[in-house]
Amino acid sequence: MRVGEVRAAVATTALRLLEGGLVRGTSGNVSALAGDLVAVTPTGVDYRTLRPADVALVDRDGGQVDGELAPSSELPLHLAVYRARGDVGAVVHTHSTFATTFAVLGEELPAVHYLLAFAGRRVRVAPYATYGTGALADACVAALGGDGAVLLANHGVVAVGHDLDRAMLVADAVEQVAELCWRARCVGTPVVLADAEMDRVADAFATYGRRPTARRPNGSGSR
Repeated sequence: MRVGEVRAAVATTALRLLEGGLVRGTSGNVSALAGDLVAVTPTGVDYRTLRPADVALVDRDGGQVDGELAPSSELPLHLAVYRARGDVGAVVHTHSTFATTFAVLGEELPAVHYLLAFAGRRVRVAPYATYGTGALADACVAALGGDGAVLLANHGVVAVGHDLDRAMLVADAVEQVAELCWRARCVGTPVVLADAEMDRVADAFATYGRRPTARRPNGSGSR
């Protein structure tokens, strides 16, 4: 995608977060790689009025390249994830209610439903650190590891993916499973799926949403 298309996609994804109830007001933030640059939502802007041109463009060191508005205060976190994970092309940070409830409790989210396999076997909790700091960025990266999501203690959720659609998918799955777990606990003890089953589902989810590779007609192409 071209830089302009990435900025537009970031703006659209931010609005999807708001309309999907994963954030409220101007909370949360979104970023995506645009070649050697990072397109990231600006700080303190209503996502209903956010334009592609409002999306900040920064280099990998955080220097602003384009955009009149300052980038999100969580820019250090986004940049830290990209530095640590070469497979990540987009980062979505939410304050979704049920997942954040587990973050406030300091409890990892268990695999009570196979949808969590989009994120991993479980969603771990990063220790609390003040928002926008390098300490929070470091804690996030350490707890995230190779997974698709992490809870930030007393804060929210970070979901990652190879692109914005995948990161959004992960964020939504984490919130759905968090709500299921919370509701199940209200009436009993949820059953947690085994790691081996979550691994099987994760393998099946690896190509979810991607177009299948075109097959050559019989007898055509090289062998």
